[in-house]
Amino acid sequence: MLTLGCKLNLADSDSIASRLAGAGFDVTGHLCEADGYVLNTCSVTHVADRKSRRLIRSVRRLAPAAQIVVTGCFPRAAGAEAAAALGADLVVGTSPADHDAVAEHLARRCRRDQPAHRDPDRLPGVLRTRGFVKAQEGCNDVCAFCIVPRTRGSERSRSVAEVTADVTAAAEAGAREVVIPGTQLGAWGRDLPETLQPADLVAGILERSEIPRIRFSSLQPQDITPRLLALWRDPRLMPHFHLALQSGSDQVLAAMRRRYTAGEFAAAAGRIAAVVPGAAITTDVIVGFPGESEADFAATLALCTEVGFARIHAFPYSVRSRTAAARLPGQVSPAVKRERMDRILALGEVLADGFGSMFLGTVRPVLWEETAAGPGGAEWAGYTDNYLRVRAPGADLLNRITPARLVAQEGGLIAAEVAA
Repeated sequence: MLTLGCKLNLADSDSIASRLAGAGFDVTGHLCEADGYVLNTCSVTHVADRKSRRLIRSVRRLAPAAQIVVTGCFPRAAGAEAAAALGADLVVGTSPADHDAVAEHLARRCRRDQPAHRDPDRLPGVLRTRGFVKAQEGCNDVCAFCIVPRTRGSERSRSVAEVTADVTAAAEAGAREVVIPGTQLGAWGRDLPETLQPADLVAGILERSEIPRIRFSSLQPQDITPRLLALWRDPRLMPHFHLALQSGSDQVLAAMRRRYTAGEFAAAAGRIAAVVPGAAITTDVIVGFPGESEADFAATLALCTEVGFARIHAFPYSVRSRTAAARLPGQVSPAVKRERMDRILALGEVLADGFGSMFLGTVRPVLWEETAAGPGGAEWAGYTDNYLRVRAPGADLLNRITPARLVAQEGGLIAAEVAA
C-alpha cells in the first residue's frame, strides 16, 4: 500500500488496509516485493500528477506479474484509461464500495499464504501510533485553482456513528491518536438529513470514543466558531489547527474564490489563540497565483508573520486544466515563483523556530512514534500535543504518551527529556 498526497488519502489507505488485513493479507507501507500493490494517487498539482504516473510505472517495472490497483485522485483527473495504460489492473474510486472492490479483487487474484513482508510498525489497517478516519468527502466551493471538486465530487458527510465506529476500530487496533480529515471538513453535516455542524461531529467523537488524542485535519476561518472552540477544553483534542490561508492579499483571495478576507483569517487565528493557549496554527500558501503582484505577495508575508504560523506548507501555483484560474490573465513566470517560494520557505523556517522556542523549558505530552538517529545513538521521535516534532533517548517508548521536557532546538527537531 503506497500513498501519495493528503491526509484524506491516508484515511482511504487505512480503510483499504483494514479490509485487506481482514481478508488475510499482510499489509505494508513500504515498496517491496509483493503479489499485489495498491497505489493511492494524487492530482492536486502537475507535480503530483507526475509523481503518480512515475509510481505506477515504477511498480509495474518492479513487479511485472503482480496485481496493481490504482485509486485516489489521479485516475479521476487523467482518466481511468490513463492509469490502465501505465500498468494498472484495476482502477477504482474512493468510496467504501470501491474499498471493498479492492479487497475483493486482490482476494481473487493474489496468494495470501506466504506474505511477502511484515511491517513491524503497522497493525491491520492503521499505523500503530496514529489512525486516519475520513469524516467528509467532496467540495462544492470550486475555488479557481482547485481540481479536487472534479476528482472528489460534491460534498458528502459520513454520520457521527460511522466516524466514531472507525475511530473506535483504530483505537482497538492500537492507535493512540486519530486524525479526522475531509476534503472540506468545515462543510461536514450540511448534507445530512438533520443539518449539523463540525462542532456536532467533534462532540460526538468525544462522547462515543475513548481514544486519547484527536486531531482535526483542516478548517477555514469561517469554521472557527465559539461553539467549536469551546470543545477544546477537553484535553483529548490536540491544540493544533490547520487553516489554509493560500494568500494574504484580499485581491488574490477574491480571484481564488476563497470565502474569507485576510482580516477574517487573522481574526479567526486570534480567536484560536485566545481560547486555546499554546495552540499550533499551520497553513497552506499558494505562491504565484495569476495576477499576484509583489505587493500581494508582501501582504502574504506580512499576514504569515502576524499570525506566527507553527508551520507553512508552500506550493507554487500549478496550472490545472478545467479550472477557472487556468484561463486567468497575468500568469506569473516560473522564475518569479521560484524567488517567492524561496522567501516564503525562509520565513516559514523562522516562524517554526520561533514557535518552537516559546516552549523550551516546558513539559508537553508526546506520542512516541518511531526511532530516530540522534547525536548519542538511537533515540525516539514523536509529536507533542501542539505538533512540535521532538526526540529523546529512552527505553522502548513506541506508541506511548509521556510527558517530556523540551530542552533545545536541534536540526528541525526539539531535543527533549522524558519527564518522570
